[in-house]
Amino acid sequence: MNNTLIQEDNISAKLRWLISSRIAIGTFLLGITLFIDIRKTEPFHESSFIPIYFIILLTYFLSIIYIFLPKLIANLKANIFIHTLCDVALITGLVFVTGGISSIYSVFYPLVIIYSVLFLARGGGLVIASACSILYGLLLDLEYYRIIHPFYGMAADQTYPSGAGYVFTRILIHIFSFYIIAFLASFVVEKEKIARTLLAEKETAFDQLDLLHRSIIESVDTGIMTINLQGKIKSFNRAAEEITGFSFTEIGNRSLVDLFPDYSDIFKKIGKEDYKKSAKNRFDMVILGKENKNLILGCSLSTLKDNKGKRIGDILIFEDLTSIKEMENALERSRRLALIGEMAAGLAHEMRNPLASISGSIQVLRKDLSLSDIDEKLMKIIMRGKDQLESIIKDFLLLARPNAGNHEQISIRDIIEDVMESIQYLPDWNDHVKISLSLFDNLTIDANRMEMREVIWNLVLNAIQAMPEGGTLVVATRRTLAYGITDILEIRISDTGYGVNEKYVEKIFEPFFTTKERGTGLGLAIVNRIVEGHGGRIMVELNAEKGTTFIVNLPMNK
Repeated sequence: MNNTLIQEDNISAKLRWLISSRIAIGTFLLGITLFIDIRKTEPFHESSFIPIYFIILLTYFLSIIYIFLPKLIANLKANIFIHTLCDVALITGLVFVTGGISSIYSVFYPLVIIYSVLFLARGGGLVIASACSILYGLLLDLEYYRIIHPFYGMAADQTYPSGAGYVFTRILIHIFSFYIIAFLASFVVEKEKIARTLLAEKETAFDQLDLLHRSIIESVDTGIMTINLQGKIKSFNRAAEEITGFSFTEIGNRSLVDLFPDYSDIFKKIGKEDYKKSAKNRFDMVILGKENKNLILGCSLSTLKDNKGKRIGDILIFEDLTSIKEMENALERSRRLALIGEMAAGLAHEMRNPLASISGSIQVLRKDLSLSDIDEKLMKIIMRGKDQLESIIKDFLLLARPNAGNHEQISIRDIIEDVMESIQYLPDWNDHVKISLSLFDNLTIDANRMEMREVIWNLVLNAIQAMPEGGTLVVATRRTLAYGITDILEIRISDTGYGVNEKYVEKIFEPFFTTKERGTGLGLAIVNRIVEGHGGRIMVELNAEKGTTFIVNLPMNK
């Protein structure tokens, strides 16, 4: 049904083109006739001009009728037969008024035969060729036998200018040429239809193949990008857009180096020989995403070849390894932390008993001895050293074995307020520090109270120590969602201190890493261990102007 409608639309369009062409030919003929009439030159007799003008005007009039004819006669083939038969009649009339057997306008017959074949196929073309043969032959026969006289007034007793043999030969040659033209035109049209059919089949197959190709390329979760020999990006699939955050309209025909700055260096390292080996063209690359976030991509580079095997570019296949690399780094940190924890636990255990003995002995001696001022100072130094060792042993044990039990529903607001009140009595406290609390009411989590207090204490203490000349300490809590599903308690602790060097951000949670002169490097490691033990996550942000923000996310429903 759809194919029939399409064919009818095509025929209607061709029919309009035919009407336009007929008007153009009539106008051309009118121009020639006017030129001959004005210049008073041959080949027309003076009596022929008025009939020629009449035939041209009749052509215009019929063309107007042809425009509205489809509304009266819906059958398109019937319309075309009317067109062609009328044209044959008009051409015969034109031949008659322009000299009959000597008229040059018999050349218009083949035009009608050709377009009839285009519209009506071989059968229609043969019918019109027969009509042309009959009318032209009849015209010449009637003129020869003096049944009709040449339009420009040959006398009745005047001998016909051509012999019977010439007239017969001319009729025969025209008839033969009409049928030859019909057959040749039909042959060409049939071949053209076959070619169109094959082309349509090929286009359909190509479209299906292209659709399948695009469906596969767009369906995979791996980024696929093609680059030409000039390094310009020529294609960019859906997964590539999702991974990088850039759309193809933003980066199409741009240099690959704009998106992958390390590409040129990596491509040089691969080398021409190694380029053919799949094991050699795999590499990791760090790019800056659309949101200025570093992305780690696992890439594979292959040659893009044409059907002759000639290299026309490259195919870059990549996937986002950022989360995997983060997991690997977290696993490596956990492994190192577990190893350090085991060592710390053993060391703390070995130190604890001798330290307890030393501490007890010093306490006994202190009671029974009368010490001078100097000895008293020395005794206090010993006691402070003992307290420091005990604090370190406590941190070691907490780092090695966070308390997995004793969980209860605790109010994080109460813990933060208690820490903020207690922290002001420490030697590190500065009266120039301004505290800003933004605590959400009724936020409770299932956690170990002492460990949560340790987390808040260490983070607040770090913030205060980062502001020796004063500043603003902001502690805020809120309830949010992770991945739109899980309820999360978010704790943000910000300071306006000297901040953390960007190159140290990845190391600050590692045990024994510190930038402080007297720091042990265990505080943030303990915080990270406790938060991870509660199924949470801790992150650090460097503030735009100065200072640091630590963000702790803890699940509210375990």
